[in-house]
Amino acid sequence: MSTAIKPKHIGRNISRIRELKDMKQEALAQALGMSQQAISVIENSETVDEQKLIDIAKALDVSVEAIKNFSEEAVLNIIGNTYHDNGIVNAGLNYNCTFNPLDKVVELYERLVQAEKDKVEYLEKLLNGK
Repeated sequence: MSTAIKPKHIGRNISRIRELKDMKQEALAQALGMSQQAISVIENSETVDEQKLIDIAKALDVSVEAIKNFSEEAVLNIIGNTYHDNGIVNAGLNYNCTFNPLDKVVELYERLVQAEKDKVEYLEKLLNGK
């Protein structure tokens, strides 16, 4: 069994970063003045020309090092460490409920039941009053 370290697949890293930025191949191709097919070829390549890599990094708004050292595990680790049970991280802001949603459901149910009781009472008065 070989213990040699497998080289990073630069094209796959470019693809994952592009996807994480919610960018389509066509948009990256347009930013680089290339065709979508050329981007597909780059993303399927293990290595990428250094100048092309610099241009791609600029278009993706990341550093060349970020592309070279991209790690799926690191991204999952960051997501896992920034998610909290009392809220979610969204653009750096935590949104927490200031009330118990179940209390609101119970309150609405009680109001509905009371409205039904009032309606029945009103209808009984109308029927008995005639």
